[in-house]
Amino acid sequence: MEVLKKNPPRKFMVGKPDAPIEISDCGEIKLEPDELVTFIKPSGSRFDFSCKDWGYYVTPSMNSRLRNEGFKVALVKNTVDRYFVMAVEEAQMSLFLKYAKDEEQQIVAWLDDWGTK
Repeated sequence: MEVLKKNPPRKFMVGKPDAPIEISDCGEIKLEPDELVTFIKPSGSRFDFSCKDWGYYVTPSMNSRLRNEGFKVALVKNTVDRYFVMAVEEAQMSLFLKYAKDEEQQIVAWLDDWGTK
């Protein structure tokens, strides 16, 4: 694994023009196949990302590991028909729902519920 920090971070705007959100691009991580990195939020919740020779596991298991970490996983569509997978801390669900409403994003499905009912 190689970590490439951007100092200062590259900053850019996303979201709706009338309420833009500034993103800070802090760096890059180069992974070799079968290497994994874990992202940890200040709350302590953890999210793994791993490299394979054929591509990436972009989430841990949605209906087990992420659920155990306190996440719900949503497939979300924005106003220009772009789709995103979002891991939402259950304790922060009201913030996520407000964000989705403010950004006019549609929750297509909760992916962590598939195959469990």
